[in-house]
Amino acid sequence: MSLARTAAKAQWPILTVGLIFAAAFVLVGANFWRRGSLLIGIGVGVAAALRLLLPEERAGLLAVRSKGIDFMTTAVVGASMVYIAWTIDPLGTG
Repeated sequence: MSLARTAAKAQWPILTVGLIFAAAFVLVGANFWRRGSLLIGIGVGVAAALRLLLPEERAGLLAVRSKGIDFMTTAVVGASMVYIAWTIDPLGTG
């Protein structure tokens, strides 16, 4: 098995979140900034869920501090992003 494939297999949680972020940035770049912001918040929420559910040795680069701190931080940031993206008015309306 190649080194890249081994690394990708070991780091699938952060790669999953990275793909969600990439899709969000494409939306923002296409001038769908509210949808992109919502997807960023969802991506951070996915990171929080993965950090909570996966054991330390499987969390890969999602593991920065203790599981509780990592989960709470990403959950609060993700929920805040989703709330802001969901409730803010689009530019030019109102």
